[in-house]
Amino acid sequence: MKKKVLIIVGHPKRNSLSSSISKSYYEGAVSSGNLVKELHLRDLKFDPILWDGYSNDTHLESDIKKSQKLIKWADHLVFIYPVWWHTMPALMKGWMDKVFLPSFGFKYEKGMRKPTRLLTGKTAEIIKTSGGPWWLHGLPGPTDNLLWKFGTFGFMGIKMKLFGVTHFSKIRIGMSNERFEKIMKKARKLGERV
Repeated sequence: MKKKVLIIVGHPKRNSLSSSISKSYYEGAVSSGNLVKELHLRDLKFDPILWDGYSNDTHLESDIKKSQKLIKWADHLVFIYPVWWHTMPALMKGWMDKVFLPSFGFKYEKGMRKPTRLLTGKTAEIIKTSGGPWWLHGLPGPTDNLLWKFGTFGFMGIKMKLFGVTHFSKIRIGMSNERFEKIMKKARKLGERV
């Protein structure tokens, strides 16, 4: 079945491995008949800081509103980013803080202990890169994997398998062409299987 796929790239640099992975994933997903859009956070203009917390006074820039529309449009979300200090880059975290606000991703209703999940029916996956070994960021237990599954996606009703994380480890500057092509091939296959 054809899906609407949104690829969200969280690397602040234009020519990054994350961008190359996005391109390969895109090609694979399109070749399987899916509708695919990309959102490169580096191209958006927004203040990543919630200066007033989650208040009604939160200013939403046009690029944040556009991001929310794309998320509503999508059936499947793909987050691609490098692991920095055991989590996502600040650009992606700030974007998430602004996008997944109460009333967009979830809402609290009077008399209810748990929030109502507003993004049910969507699925998601994570593709991340790091300089560390596979076991440090690739297993189901590391902090950012659990953060995504239970603390972000689960809170809003987005489904992600416990093993819905692809981790390319030991990434080094000047990696061989052979290693690069192997990563691109895997990213394309992930797109084909969406």
